[in-house]
Amino acid sequence: MVPSIRNNMYIFLFMVIAIPLAGELNFYPFNDFFRVSFGMPTFFFFLIVSRNKIHPILSGIIVGISVVVFRVLLDLLIYDASYSFQQHYPTFFYYLTFGCLFYLTGANRYIHQSIVIGFMGVIFDILASLGELTFQYLAFDSIIGRVDIHKISIIAIFRSFFTVGLLNLLILYKTRLKQEEIQKQNEQLTIVISSLYEESINLHKTLINSETITKDAYNLYNILKNIDNKTDPIVNLPQIALKIAGETHEIKKDNQRILAGLSKLITDKGFSEYMELNKLLNIALRSNKKYANSLGKHIEISSDIEDEHPDYHVYQIFSIINNVLANAIESIKHTGKITIYVCRDHDMVEFQIKDNGPGIAQNKIHLVFKPGFTNKYDKDGSSFTGIGLTYVKELVESLEGEIYLQSKAGYISGAFFKIKIPIKKLTLKG
Repeated sequence: MVPSIRNNMYIFLFMVIAIPLAGELNFYPFNDFFRVSFGMPTFFFFLIVSRNKIHPILSGIIVGISVVVFRVLLDLLIYDASYSFQQHYPTFFYYLTFGCLFYLTGANRYIHQSIVIGFMGVIFDILASLGELTFQYLAFDSIIGRVDIHKISIIAIFRSFFTVGLLNLLILYKTRLKQEEIQKQNEQLTIVISSLYEESINLHKTLINSETITKDAYNLYNILKNIDNKTDPIVNLPQIALKIAGETHEIKKDNQRILAGLSKLITDKGFSEYMELNKLLNIALRSNKKYANSLGKHIEISSDIEDEHPDYHVYQIFSIINNVLANAIESIKHTGKITIYVCRDHDMVEFQIKDNGPGIAQNKIHLVFKPGFTNKYDKDGSSFTGIGLTYVKELVESLEGEIYLQSKAGYISGAFFKIKIPIKKLTLKG
């Protein structure tokens, strides 16, 4: 069976069961035969949310029959009442009338207009109730007066807008879930683009190195070409140097193409390059808590922001914070605490990141920012790469900032990073 058809059948079956049960929440405003219940709001709600996947007239017929049968069986089981069918069969015409009106007016077209669908529900309820009262009159000669119509109208307003209110709450809930999902996707996208931003900086540095190597190799080629190499014709050094220069130049061109693609993605106007500091830190904290959990560590990460701050460049700040936090998480054994404090110092923004990990010996602090230095190992005993803090230092210095590290070896000492960057380097240029 097609999944959509099966789902519609489940909805229809649930409606047929739920509405008779909701009808038992009732009271009798006029006589002992005409009841007002929550069956109408339930039926109205199902008609709206089904969006014509279930035909309203067919729904009215089936639901009307199920309600009458349920009430008759209930009376026979409890009261053994012989007049039960005569009392309840007019209810069938209520649901039939409501379903027909809902279909003929095309009410589903107005489900996003709360006031309109609400008033339509009021009219449907009044007319359906009058239809039921008409058959009540035929069955019991009960008189319908002006007061009765007035009561029906008031009850119809209450039931209809109660249903619309419930529907709006459902829509609001679904919208909120969707917004949360979009927010998660945006956070993941920010993390990905931040990683690409880091790679683009490394790639840019590789381009510079490639250009330098190309020039040096070409200079070596010119030098070797002027040297008399006829004594050893087997060794053709100029051609080898020229080949090195050409291959390095090819690497440079490939890197340029990759960098152009990364730069276009990172600077795409569809992404927000600037963000409020508190939102940016929240993303960094959440992503790094997940990282700590993935390592089987219980680490508390908190942040505190002082002073007013403009919107900062997302990928620059995130790259710096993320690498320092990751370094702290990797250094902490099992449980620990990391705090981030941000403030302004005139035209500089200052980040202070402190952890209570094992710390670093004083005689090794000068090595922390050197490529390849690490004192951290994973659960398999393999050392980490040791390039995260090197990248942070280079990025901070490229922004004309400064980074300091204070640490003492010992369980409760930990490490304390202080990073100061000119605000103008991190904000949108006016």
